[in-house]
Amino acid sequence: MSERFGGFPEDFLAFLRELAANNNRDWFQDNKQRYKDNVQAPMLAFIEAMGGRLARVSDCFVADPRANGGSMFRIYRDVRFSKDKSPYKEHAACQFRHMAGKDAHAPGFYVHIEPQEVFFGGGVWRPPGPMLRAIRQAIADDPGSWKKITRCAGFKRRFGEVRGDTLKRPPQGFDSAHPFIEDLKRKSFFAMQRVDPDLVTTPAFIKEVDRSFVALAPFMEFLTLAVGQSFDLDD
Repeated sequence: MSERFGGFPEDFLAFLRELAANNNRDWFQDNKQRYKDNVQAPMLAFIEAMGGRLARVSDCFVADPRANGGSMFRIYRDVRFSKDKSPYKEHAACQFRHMAGKDAHAPGFYVHIEPQEVFFGGGVWRPPGPMLRAIRQAIADDPGSWKKITRCAGFKRRFGEVRGDTLKRPPQGFDSAHPFIEDLKRKSFFAMQRVDPDLVTTPAFIKEVDRSFVALAPFMEFLTLAVGQSFDLDD
């Protein structure tokens, strides 16, 4: 599996900009081959190139370069329960999820690219109730490790802080005076690094994603172990 990736083509961001201005089925059908050539194919190449790099961070997260059912998210929006009926996503994204996970709610590393905003990192997005409680309990039981991981200078410099939507009140069964009560109130836990969108067209992009994932490993290990999964197959 090749780890070489020279960056996304110039038309990658241009396509997404034009899609945002023409988010309808007729335009997309007229430009579908362009999407396949300049958005989908490069993203799949990026995912393939990340395989070996990701394995050095953890061998439990999967880089799957298949066009369907792999790490890349579909361009098609689910509009069934949305007021916005635009049929297509105006960004490209992929998730390298834990091998035990079956959907986007599993622990995973994430890359998001749109013309105005590019970010990558990882975490757990809206996990099911038992997983969420397990993460909260792990933080409550080991605040020292959580503090060391998420409040250190390196983490703050690269990711800022842990983010995720929150409850208005402390979750039931947790002390409202806990030093990390604001984290315990979270319904998602993730950390993201933002970069200039122009970086995606250069070879430096995959190197920066790689460095970000390496830096995020302690955070991802904490979350992964909290939900009862392995971070290293040799453990």
